[in-house]
Amino acid sequence: MHDDLLSEIETFLTDAHIGEHRFGMLAAKNGRLVERLRAGTTTTGKSVLIRPETEQAIRQFIIAERQKRGLLSSEAVA
Repeated sequence: MHDDLLSEIETFLTDAHIGEHRFGMLAAKNGRLVERLRAGTTTTGKSVLIRPETEQAIRQFIIAERQKRGLLSSEAVA
């Protein structure tokens, strides 16, 4: 369901050398964000639901951090 977002996050985690808990806290105030996206469910067994505005905030965080860390490729800027 959120495979594209999870893929973007995984790539960012590797590129930025940042842990998944720290990423979740900084990007969405949820330290278990990445863990739950990978599992596809919450601890109660419900499907993970990410609101469009949260997904947009996560992607904006990744872009801002890539710029700050000098990790943007020429394709990502366009």
